[in-house]
Amino acid sequence: MSELEYMEKEIAALLHHYGVNAFAQTILGKWVAYESLKMNHLYEDLGFHSRTEMGRFMKKNYPRLASQKPKDILWKKFLYDKIGRVAPACISCNDQFSCFKCMVSEVSA
Repeated sequence: MSELEYMEKEIAALLHHYGVNAFAQTILGKWVAYESLKMNHLYEDLGFHSRTEMGRFMKKNYPRLASQKPKDILWKKFLYDKIGRVAPACISCNDQFSCFKCMVSEVSA
C-alpha cells in the first residue's frame, strides 16, 4: 500500500468515526478522504463554491468533528492534523506563508 493510500484510509477512518449516519460514515467519508489527496483546497476539490459551504457540509455530516475545528484552520489541514500527518497538497503549496496556521511554513522558516 502506498503512502497516499494509507493516508486516504486514515482520513476515511477518522470520518467514519465522526459520521452522523452510515451514509456519512462510508460513502461521504470515502469521497472526502479521496478528494483530500488532491492539490487544491478541500472545498474546491469537493466542488463547493466556498469555505462556508464546506463548513455547512461538515457540520451536517460530522458535527462532533466540526465542533473541534478551530476557526483559523482550514479543513484539509485540520483533518490531516487529526491523523498526525501533513496533507499532500501542503507539502508543495505556494500558499504556505499565508495559509491559516500552516505547520509546514513554521517548520521551514
